Amino acid sequence: MHTELSAPSPWLLRWSHLIPAQAQVLDLACGRGRHMQWLQSQGCKVLGVDRDENALQVAQSFGDVLCADVENAAWPLAHRQFDAVVVTNYLWRPIWSPLMACLKAEGVLIYETFAVGNESVGKPSRPEFLLSHGELLDRCKALRVVAYEDVFLTHPDRFVQRIVAVNTDHSSQRFAGSHFKAEKS
Repeated sequence: MHTELSAPSPWLLRWSHLIPAQAQVLDLACGRGRHMQWLQSQGCKVLGVDRDENALQVAQSFGDVLCADVENAAWPLAHRQFDAVVVTNYLWRPIWSPLMACLKAEGVLIYETFAVGNESVGKPSRPEFLLSHGELLDRCKALRVVAYEDVFLTHPDRFVQRIVAVNTDHSSQRFAGSHFKAEKS
């Protein structure tokens, strides 16, 4: 099945050199797999997680997939760790701790999503889906931040925060004991 996917995020392309060769990568909220496709082409082994079964039918061409609703069910990746975690255009705060527990020591987090201000230019516009100023920095304080931006981008117009951070030695132990219970909104 040949399907044209949109281009990978320039943020991912800019920082993916930090992901080791042959890395095990988690792409959370992977959709149809645009990042999975690119990461696979770089030699990574990718697990894409999304709740959209139709999107995963395309994504499975680029690696393993897991259909899971992380907003309404238990975290499906307990006790699994990855060399890198990639998340774009997705925010669900209750899973932050278990998501960070998925990073191996020296694992790389590449995260990019909508921020406050986006409500003035489009969707998402609800506060629960928009990062507050400096929120990604705060959430990554246990990691070594390599790069961070809180910016307005065009084509399409959007406000985003994005971060690249490395799980320094033993940081994963801080997250490993975190307990997660799905919360319904």
